[in-house]
Amino acid sequence: MRAAVYTGSFDPVTLGHLNVIERGSRLVDRLIIGIGINSEKQGLFKPAERLELVQRVVQHLGNVEVKTFAGLAVDFVRSCDAQVMLRGVRPLTDIAGEFTMMMANRQLNDDLETVFLMADGDYAHVSSSLIKQITPLADDDQLSKFVPRAIIPDLRKRLPAAK
Repeated sequence: MRAAVYTGSFDPVTLGHLNVIERGSRLVDRLIIGIGINSEKQGLFKPAERLELVQRVVQHLGNVEVKTFAGLAVDFVRSCDAQVMLRGVRPLTDIAGEFTMMMANRQLNDDLETVFLMADGDYAHVSSSLIKQITPLADDDQLSKFVPRAIIPDLRKRLPAAK
């Protein structure tokens, strides 16, 4: 059984993330979404909330499971009995950092392969920080072009509309 792990903060999960998850789930038998916990960062959503939001939007994918983890992603991948790390990248903006991380991960676990999936063109510009900026200003139809509709009420509770 071929397993891969896709790690990130998913704070919040975006349509770009979901695009990579759906496409990645077709490449492997089992895809584990690893929601990283960084205790030094104040997130929009707590780790348990991010776990629930991601679970909500991937429930239609039978071979995807969602977990939280702390520490090195490479250790989390190993704990999942996987040898493949899936990484979503946006054009140019992510490549240098992802390449550096891939090389570091190879030093820590030389059995680990990293597979990069570029988000489809409609989502290549979407980031969690963009979502945080536009949520107070956009209506639900506009916001649904960037995030799954199922999480919009949760975003509205955290980032109310500007007055």
